[in-house]
Amino acid sequence: MKNTFPDNNQIKVVSTFSELVNFNFQGTVNAMCWHRDLVGDFKEIVTKLELKENITEVSIDDLLALQLSENGHSAREIILKDIQLLSNFGASPSLNLLKCYERDNELDFISTDVYSYHIDRSPIETDTFLCTYHGAASDIAPNDQVEQKILIPEIREKLKKLHDGQDTEFETFLEEYFFDLHYQPKLDIEPINLGLGHLWRLAVDHPTQQVLPCVHRAPTENDGEYRLLLIC
Repeated sequence: MKNTFPDNNQIKVVSTFSELVNFNFQGTVNAMCWHRDLVGDFKEIVTKLELKENITEVSIDDLLALQLSENGHSAREIILKDIQLLSNFGASPSLNLLKCYERDNELDFISTDVYSYHIDRSPIETDTFLCTYHGAASDIAPNDQVEQKILIPEIREKLKKLHDGQDTEFETFLEEYFFDLHYQPKLDIEPINLGLGHLWRLAVDHPTQQVLPCVHRAPTENDGEYRLLLIC
């Protein structure tokens, strides 16, 4: 198995789904990769699906209804198997055909959309799983190469003015509007692209989590190209 990802203390690369879901995050490891070289024509699937909105959820029935070549059929079988594996594990996978996500342009000094480096948070023990089959792939960032935006003095001061309330309620305000989930990349950042076909498991911020949550962002889409993304 060829590992195309740089050697670091953040990522653990595995070769089976069982390893992916059964390994416990520990130390500095907060991202796991089931490294795969998939064979199949995922572009054919993308071209035959109908984009109804900027983000269109694709059902199993939608996939099964497609008339595909042999290579397209192989790609579909891989996607269906991934959905089944994640569902059997207890996750709720969603297959999305993506033109773009909604941009957050409301404030000029801080962004809270998924194109911004961010973490996921949950009140219950869970992880984020994702796989990009076609199109631009997401990035993750080492935790020591980003800074929480709400701790940057100039941004924090502007947020305090925006809050315009009791100081004791400020931290709640930051959480309520998800400002605390977003991170600013440092000048020396070396993001890691997640690539195509690999199934990733990323650590989420929740009460029982033993490691730092994984900082990640959605990519800027390639012109004229849709993404096909499995996520849960």
